[in-house]
Amino acid sequence: MSGPATASRDPVVPPLVLLRRRHRNRLRLADLLEGLAWFSTVFVVALFLADGGGSYFSNLREVPTGLGIIAGLVGSNVVFIMLLLVARVPLLDRAFGTDRTLAAHRWLGKPALYLLIAHALLLMWGYGLALGRDPIAQGVSMVTSMADMPQAFAALAGFILVVVTSLAIVRHLVTHEFWYLVHLVTYAAVLLALPHQFSQGGLFAEGTWARWYWLAVAFGVLGAILVFRVMIPLARNARYRLRVAEVTQEAPGVASVVMTGRDLDHLHGLGGQYFIWRFWSPGLRWEGHPYSLSAAPDGRRLRITVRDLGDDSRRVLTIKPGTPVYFEGPYGLFTTAARTSRDAVLIGAGIGITPIRAVADGMVKTSRSVTIILRANEDSQLYLRREFEALREHPSVRVLEIVGPPMMRVRTWLPDSMAEESLATIVPDVAVADVYVCGPAVWADLVIADARSAGLRRRQIHTERFNW
Repeated sequence: MSGPATASRDPVVPPLVLLRRRHRNRLRLADLLEGLAWFSTVFVVALFLADGGGSYFSNLREVPTGLGIIAGLVGSNVVFIMLLLVARVPLLDRAFGTDRTLAAHRWLGKPALYLLIAHALLLMWGYGLALGRDPIAQGVSMVTSMADMPQAFAALAGFILVVVTSLAIVRHLVTHEFWYLVHLVTYAAVLLALPHQFSQGGLFAEGTWARWYWLAVAFGVLGAILVFRVMIPLARNARYRLRVAEVTQEAPGVASVVMTGRDLDHLHGLGGQYFIWRFWSPGLRWEGHPYSLSAAPDGRRLRITVRDLGDDSRRVLTIKPGTPVYFEGPYGLFTTAARTSRDAVLIGAGIGITPIRAVADGMVKTSRSVTIILRANEDSQLYLRREFEALREHPSVRVLEIVGPPMMRVRTWLPDSMAEESLATIVPDVAVADVYVCGPAVWADLVIADARSAGLRRRQIHTERFNW
């Protein structure tokens, strides 16, 4: 396998003011999108109150019904936001990064479910008070006599199933394939829940503009999922037709997979980004795996480097050349696009060294100085070592290898031989640089804490977490 292209010896370093302007623009976009999410939640409650919903709170017996309607509206709106967060909309990825949108999606799951359960229970209670029935009897009556209510209760059961299977204690007991199939229930649940919102609620009655607003939100979100998760990936795969070109062993249990295709010079991606890969090989074709690029795209090939961490990654190491590849992406902000400084410190450990290698390509070409720190327990874990050695030829690059078992006495990312060291002593000017961290989660947290203690702001620290 041919090595990477050597870095340019005449880098074009962006002015600091330009980097900071780009960063501010990204933050403004993130603030705008987050503000729109909050506004949509407040707006749907305002719609209810403007439609006479305030009258529910003038009579104590009707308060549960009013609260139940609000809980349903807010809960449904949160579900739409959750779906949009996993629609892989490029604008969201540029503003937040896909790892943050996925984290927000997971965090919103429980509040959304609590609101939807409260919606059902409060309406059973409120309608029961009005008709002189207990909540259970009223719930049975709602299912058996009210239009579209059986589908609504089925949708609620679907939402409960999705959230329960996402709990950490349950997630480890089921296969990824089962978990993925269960999560597809969310889309069915949304469609099942929609009819009762129109047939049972006056707010979205026939002929009201609120009805058209709610339909636009619902089908806009579902349309975004269809476009960005289905149609665009299908079109890209039909165009680029990726296939495995070669698989090269880098170390015991670690291999690089190189893929080639058509028109790859038009597949816009940056070093440090990741794709979701499905290799059309036994045991791999139905499950997508997020692997970062281990070399910046050069218009001719894409490369990932995979470590044997389980059955699926082990199968990737045995893929045969010629195997078709289905991909989604690129995703992520672990790139030069997130930088705020002309200086960079890239820190990688384990298989996290390989995305650092890809980020380094862009950093070397556009930075005033780059310090690369490779952390390993033993020499054999310094993956792609020869390529990092080649980067040393650039006058602005410093490559440091820190090898040794982790300290057991103190929580630190450094080995026992460097007990008195810290990021600030290893890189004295780190406080003015961007720090990119990639490695095991616990280790990465220790690096980030060290960077913060060295005076770095959160905006200067960049990491990407694959919490699927």
